[in-house]
Amino acid sequence: MKKGTYPLHDEANFNYQLNRTIMWGGGDLEDIKTIAPLIKTTEDWVREMTALAEGAEAHGRITCAIGYYRMAEFFEADGSPDKIMLYRKSKSLFYEHYRDLFIKTIRREEITYENGKLPVWICLPETEVKDTVIIHGGNDSYMEEFLPVVQRLLSEGIAVYLFDGPGQGGALRESGIYYTYQWEKPVKAILDAYELEDVTLIGLSLGGMLAPRAAAFESRIKRVVAWGIMPNFYDVVLSKVPKELRLLMDQEEKEQVNALIQKKMEADPLVKWAIQHGMFSMNVETPYDYLNRTRDFEMESIGHQITQDFLLMGSSEDHFIPVTLYKRVIDALPHVKSLTYTLYTKSDAAENHCNMGNTALVVDDIIHWIVWAKNK
Repeated sequence: MKKGTYPLHDEANFNYQLNRTIMWGGGDLEDIKTIAPLIKTTEDWVREMTALAEGAEAHGRITCAIGYYRMAEFFEADGSPDKIMLYRKSKSLFYEHYRDLFIKTIRREEITYENGKLPVWICLPETEVKDTVIIHGGNDSYMEEFLPVVQRLLSEGIAVYLFDGPGQGGALRESGIYYTYQWEKPVKAILDAYELEDVTLIGLSLGGMLAPRAAAFESRIKRVVAWGIMPNFYDVVLSKVPKELRLLMDQEEKEQVNALIQKKMEADPLVKWAIQHGMFSMNVETPYDYLNRTRDFEMESIGHQITQDFLLMGSSEDHFIPVTLYKRVIDALPHVKSLTYTLYTKSDAAENHCNMGNTALVVDDIIHWIVWAKNK
């Protein structure tokens, strides 16, 4: 796993996603440096990242091409033909490139869920199984970008079940399964399908709310890792908007909210992307409906039902999530068996969202915590 983050763009989210392309997408720093100054809009992003992908593929740099196609897809408009084309291109390259790994080490399956399928990786160590872990992502993740995390856990004798849930990756793109806040339902489907007991559940980013939610309703989960501080998605989404918008939401002024957000979408391409992606993944028609739906994505009202060992991990300079929200998560957990909170900082090279600059450190800490929790 790579380490470090780089100042590549003045806009925080573009900068984060460029670093994500390097750290989690297999991208090359010098490649990314060439396109960063050219990006002002999401359309610029898609154009430049696609060009990088095509060039990398033509020159046989397949790991780079996989990441570039994936990240070109990231900012392409939901529902567009180009988006699904880019998704399928990245995915087909990925599984072709890692073909031997998925013959010898990782089994790919799908389980029936509602009217579609949830894609699952089953990764079983050859040695004694020290623990069983279920992993899922968050608001905009794809299971394929977690391959290094899976391999690290597997190397420690940990069995891993990784899945794209409703609103994520293949479940959304290929089966049209939209987001649900009732995350206990897809987790139950995984537990039932593979007859799992005594598991550790790990959720990243928005998954830092979804995993605790599932744990509140599922006793087969014995340990839960919230890899991201997320007491309430609504409050995170509204953390950087004018108070006027929150007041209008409280007053249920749907038309005014939609008009205000439309103006912001026209002025800011990243706001436009975020709102459009949210509406698509949650299957709603308007910005107001999307914001209203995010109210359901919270763990505070059911936190008292969580009785497992709990690991909460935050980032001191997370540009998405205010770090001060950690206290709300902790205050919502009066009955957990144990509670461990780690805040990663710049000195760890892990201060960014989901500690992207030093994933190896965080995964090692999770492994050590699992051993401690199982043997204490």
